[in-house]
Amino acid sequence: MNAPAQQSSDQREANDQRESDVWARLATVSDPELDESVAAMGFVDTIQIDATGEVQIGFRLPTYWCAPNFAFLMAHDMREAVESLSWVSTAIISLRDHCNAKEINHGVGAGLSFGDTFPGQTAAELDKLRATFRRKAFKRRQELLLRHLKGADMTPQQLCAMHMGELATLPLEDDEALNLRARYQEIRGEFGGPAGEGDLAFTTDSGEMLTPDGFGDYLQDLRRVRVNAEFNANLCRGILQTRYGETAEE
Repeated sequence: MNAPAQQSSDQREANDQRESDVWARLATVSDPELDESVAAMGFVDTIQIDATGEVQIGFRLPTYWCAPNFAFLMAHDMREAVESLSWVSTAIISLRDHCNAKEINHGVGAGLSFGDTFPGQTAAELDKLRATFRRKAFKRRQELLLRHLKGADMTPQQLCAMHMGELATLPLEDDEALNLRARYQEIRGEFGGPAGEGDLAFTTDSGEMLTPDGFGDYLQDLRRVRVNAEFNANLCRGILQTRYGETAEE
């Protein structure tokens, strides 16, 4: 008599786990301009999973006129991230309440490039845009980690001379610091040259060595990039809440 109830309970647990898996993958997909995940920004509003492993994801953006290249990037990256789960057969991404929703949904669903989806635009333009914002993300993540370590009484001399191996084994006591280090390590290899254990942990995005004398000015330059990104992120959150009447947490 208890078998059906047990089966139902097991199925619910399995479904909950699969939904958690999807959210975890979406947390790796960022708004390219803000370097904040689509999950944290509250852009994703529906997830539906069927027995065949098909996942339908609905998302919306703060305004009807959000840049189509940003929207396409997010939709494309969401599909790739979710389809990387072994049990997912296909991921269907549906953007709504956007001026180019029809084109973006069709293009991403058909596996088309940005240029094929929007004739006159090129994939190279989209790649260049992505690279520009990844560079800004590098600067933002580096500044946050440097300021945290400096606040933990590390000197500019120590930070300028630190190597990647030292950074990886640096004892950090709280989750915030561990997250800052992990996010910086994830992007460090894309900018600043080689990122092996013996390479400098902190350089400029073009690979130039930092110096103690110029450390303060360098941090100020990085801070301007971070403050601009955080302002835009908060603005987007506010507009999204005004438009839909809910918060990212909800």
